Amino acid sequence: RQSQYMSANDIKYLVLHCSASRCNEDYSVEQLRRDHKARGFYDIGYHFYIRKDGTMTQHRMLLEVGAHARPYNRCSIGICYEGGLSADCTPADTRTLMQKGSMLALLRELRLLFPKALIVGHHDLNPVKPCPCFDAVKEYRF
Repeated sequence: RQSQYMSANDIKYLVLHCSASRCNEDYSVEQLRRDHKARGFYDIGYHFYIRKDGTMTQHRMLLEVGAHARPYNRCSIGICYEGGLSADCTPADTRTLMQKGSMLALLRELRLLFPKALIVGHHDLNPVKPCPCFDAVKEYRF
């Protein structure tokens, strides 16, 4: 498999996602990787994954084409937080304070690298999906 890369000028969106896992259950990097591979991806499709404790892992190189928001993968960076479902499995903003802090710090850093990129939720690109279960455009208007 040959990796595909974008140029910095290609980045038009910073796309926020949720893992669509219950807030009262852990969804580890290993589980995320297994689930993405089961969907046919060679590895995790997001560039970044933010766990409930705020720890962040990177899974695609910054300008590597992701697999997170078809047909926008060639012009976006995907950022996913663990959660997005309430304990009873309904869509909800389940971000912890640590996740919010890590997400804000990452977005500020990425906006320095890609100042023209719009911060959007997956829902803004695909209205059928509730993901990331909060209004990313409104929250990160900076």
